[in-house]
Amino acid sequence: MNVVDFGRTSSDYAKHRAGFPDAFYSRLEQDGVLTPGLSVLDLGTGTGTVARNLARRGCHVTALDVSAPQLEAAARLARDEGLTVDFREAPAENTGLTYGSLDRVFAGQCWHWFDRAAAAREAFRLLKPGGKLILCHFDWTALPGNLLEATEALVEEFSPRVDLPVDRFGQGVGIYPQWFRDVGVAGFQSLTSFTFDTLTPYTHEAWRGRMRANARIGAMLPPEQVARFDAALAALLAARFPAEPMSVPHRVFALVAVRP
Repeated sequence: MNVVDFGRTSSDYAKHRAGFPDAFYSRLEQDGVLTPGLSVLDLGTGTGTVARNLARRGCHVTALDVSAPQLEAAARLARDEGLTVDFREAPAENTGLTYGSLDRVFAGQCWHWFDRAAAAREAFRLLKPGGKLILCHFDWTALPGNLLEATEALVEEFSPRVDLPVDRFGQGVGIYPQWFRDVGVAGFQSLTSFTFDTLTPYTHEAWRGRMRANARIGAMLPPEQVARFDAALAALLAARFPAEPMSVPHRVFALVAVRP
């Protein structure tokens, strides 16, 4: 399998990949999972969308990633917004952080990229008793005839399917049952979950940027192939989905697990 390197597409990733909607954070606040003043770790932070949202809500945030370009983009975006986030280059499986020092650990759209057993043990080690691990996803929903089905077909044409973990575990519906076993084996208890659907607006330009930041496009293909894909996507949008902004269906999934 080709190597997936999101650092190659950090610019598009930072600018065009929509993060979790406000309704996701509101639900966590409603459930008492998210409150101001918590010490929080964001694993696999990428360009820091989850980390920034947690900082906006009054949390003390540390955010980790293994990609230096992603962390540079994340730090720039946080500085531009006047937010304080401690960004560090480290893997989720071996963070180097202090035992029992955290109230919450988040993994947004990234758990499938980790050695999941090792990452779950590390999250357990880092959390205080009663602390919570939140595994969450924000996936588009492909249905017959919609923008997502057409886009996925184009991705398949330019980057024939490889066994990416998100495809294997999400089963195409944005629900991740295997995560329940991952956290249970690591010792977490009192598992709860929720899911809801939402529409995310995208202009043609933004959707093209979003797809250039896709794992199977900008993170895998050489630049000339990415450019050809982008031109083909622009033509597809003009021909079949001309109205802007487009309402792109997404599904939010979250699993909350408690460290006893």
